Amino acid sequence: MLVEVELYQVVITEGSNVQSIVLKEKHTERVFVISIGYNEAMAIDRKIKEFQVPRPLTHDLLQNLIDALGGKLRQVVLNAFKEGTYYALLVIEQHGKNVEVDARPSDAIALAVRIGCPIFAEEDVIRKASEGD
Repeated sequence: MLVEVELYQVVITEGSNVQSIVLKEKHTERVFVISIGYNEAMAIDRKIKEFQVPRPLTHDLLQNLIDALGGKLRQVVLNAFKEGTYYALLVIEQHGKNVEVDARPSDAIALAVRIGCPIFAEEDVIRKASEGD
């Protein structure tokens, strides 16, 4: 079962390679944390703060590529949590068909934040994340 979640917080720790994002289930207080890289955290943070850059960064490029190929990012799905690692899918509608593309959750969420599409997690992913796998 898919559960809609939202980006609740980006935690950036200067001097550390590992940053965190906190996702919160919509309409409840249930949260879980994903560790991500510094660059991905900064990409998400920049977009949230509406910081403009003169040239497209990686996630802007992905958005431009999807648009140029006639696609639309419909949703991001955190579809697995195995051995402490999260997995995600980009669900892209192109020419009336849904195409699923494997992605790192940090990249998928950075893209979702740019485009404003919903983020979902499998119930099993949230449960395993809460249990620590």
